[in-house]
Amino acid sequence: INSGLSSSLIRTSKPDSTDYSTVFIFNIVGSILIYFLMFFVAPWIADFFDQPQLVFIIRIYSLSFIIGAIGAIQSTRFVKQLNFKAGTIASLASTISSALVGVTLALLGFGVMSLVWMAIIGSIVSVLVLWIQSDWKPNLIFDKNKFQNHFAFGSRMATSGLLDVIFNNIYVLLIGKFYSATQLGYYTRANSLKQFPVGTLSSILNNVTFPLFAEIKNDDVKLKSAYRKMMQMVIFIVAPMLALMGVLAEPLFRFLFTERWLPAVPYFQILCLNGVLYPLHSYNLNILKVKGRSDLFLNLEIIKKALLVIIILISYPFGIYGLLIGQVVFSILAFIINTKYSGRFLKYSIWEQFKDIFPALILASTMGILVLTIDYLISSMHDLFRLIIAGSIGVSFFIIFATIFKFESRNMAWQLIRSKIKISTPYKINRF
Repeated sequence: INSGLSSSLIRTSKPDSTDYSTVFIFNIVGSILIYFLMFFVAPWIADFFDQPQLVFIIRIYSLSFIIGAIGAIQSTRFVKQLNFKAGTIASLASTISSALVGVTLALLGFGVMSLVWMAIIGSIVSVLVLWIQSDWKPNLIFDKNKFQNHFAFGSRMATSGLLDVIFNNIYVLLIGKFYSATQLGYYTRANSLKQFPVGTLSSILNNVTFPLFAEIKNDDVKLKSAYRKMMQMVIFIVAPMLALMGVLAEPLFRFLFTERWLPAVPYFQILCLNGVLYPLHSYNLNILKVKGRSDLFLNLEIIKKALLVIIILISYPFGIYGLLIGQVVFSILAFIINTKYSGRFLKYSIWEQFKDIFPALILASTMGILVLTIDYLISSMHDLFRLIIAGSIGVSFFIIFATIFKFESRNMAWQLIRSKIKISTPYKINRF
């Protein structure tokens, strides 16, 4: 839903109400069909994992497909307008309400269903807030010609998105099927903590870069400049953040989740290596999307997924750590593939791109070594003090040396944080 026809609307120069209504109707019908598909295959999924309670959970949880479809066009319109304030308000309302529902139900003894209803309520609140803020309402119009136009681009994007979702969750499937539930719990906890900063930043930048790149898609000079600076800024923010979290993983996990979760620490540290390049993948492929090459986008996804299957087959005999290291290898190879083809459109080679992000990677690695040394020296202290002291020294070191060596990304990152993505389109384009 989110990666298909909605992407076509964003890259369309001047979509009208008929465009939006046509895609809205398609999304609703499509989401209902997906829901019934999940409803009927739920018993098979439950049998696969040998978890009978999954039948009811899947049938309730899958309502989120329909709920999400109702708000997809409103969200798309806000993204196209670069109105990220509206999305932030909806996200904040959703987070607060779902947290209240989840905690309350957990305290009342609802168990795993607390998480299910937490997600459902969060989705409903998000959609309601989006609709309240929007001045657009759908009409009962379905234009066949407009649908064919959007479907030609969006169907490939939807297929790519479906492949991405399946393969992003393939490790959960494999670990859940062939390893213990405890190991799956450790992996899920480690991955979710890694995704908290990385996924948030990736989502923000993906929402920013796609409509921004779409505005300047016909000016390759500006597009290359914007692409280059955004890539440098992503690494400048993500690399030190994950280096810091990875090095301080033991006190971080013990402080946040208690000692019971310490076995997840090595999982988390390996996943941090995988996460450094994660935001660049979707942002990189935005170049292909704005250029209208959804065919190439889909072909690259198929190639990368085939490569992932090969890596899994090779790494599986080495146990769960083999699978995790395989993720890191795949992330690097996927980055090379993505940058090669997106760079080809902009005459921006892989070697040039690597040179542009290398300084931030080296500085982040040096900071990680320093923090590891500091943490070793103060390891007898309480975890909170270890996190504050070592973390503060690491951040200060990174910022000071980024200033000394005049990292251009430092100023961009600071403006991004200070403005909270509330920058108008013309201002952004002029800056790049």
